[in-house]
Amino acid sequence: MTQNNLSFLPDRTTKPRQNGIAMVMDKGLSLREAEDFVETAGHLADFVKLGFGTSVAGNKVKEKVKVYHNANIKVYAGGTLFEAFVIRNQFDDYLRYIDQLELDTVEVSDGSMFMEHDVKCEYIHKLAKKYTVLSEVGSKESGIIIAPGRWIEMMQKELQAGAFKVIGEARESGNVGIYRATGKAHVALINKILAKIQADKLLWEAPLKTQQVWFINNFGANVNLGNIAPSELIPLETLRLGLRGDTFFSFLPAKFKKFQPK
Repeated sequence: MTQNNLSFLPDRTTKPRQNGIAMVMDKGLSLREAEDFVETAGHLADFVKLGFGTSVAGNKVKEKVKVYHNANIKVYAGGTLFEAFVIRNQFDDYLRYIDQLELDTVEVSDGSMFMEHDVKCEYIHKLAKKYTVLSEVGSKESGIIIAPGRWIEMMQKELQAGAFKVIGEARESGNVGIYRATGKAHVALINKILAKIQADKLLWEAPLKTQQVWFINNFGANVNLGNIAPSELIPLETLRLGLRGDTFFSFLPAKFKKFQPK
């Protein structure tokens, strides 16, 4: 990365990160596209999610995983695929599948199917003995409402079961879970969660620029964000650094505020 002497840039964490994490959604990149992505933005990516069941449908997936691993990026198959194996009572086949891909990270979710929460936590506990576990809370269905207290309870239990981070669900569309149907942040829910759970334990899905801006402006440059499109990772980093109009004044001292457009 090119060095610069710009002052008043926020301090950014470096890999391996506990916060300031970026999780990128790979919805079927080719091997060549993955290589190009790593060359240009691999230093900014902490996790790549092979979205939903794309790792089953795509070609040269194992080779692509190696490209990401060589760039010090953790890779995992989307939680929907975990659920697809579990609902078919094929958990052992799931383990064989992720081992064949040489994945060291997994996602445990229940956004597409009903699963007793204690059962979900058992899966997290079992998988955490061998893998880095990301768990996800929230339904993929827009009509399902989860009370804030229940969100908090589930997140706390999943962290206790061994999850490295808990993901706040938003889908790749960014209009369910922690967001309203309009795509705007569910502010009351997010604030209630953060009042009970450490921010560095949470990863917020934020596929839309407006959502990324909201989180950065409210929680700083090193908020954990996910479901980022590969082509949007460098633009996201410019938001984190205050080098894009939406966050231009976010990290500048008060004396610069007089230059804000009226």
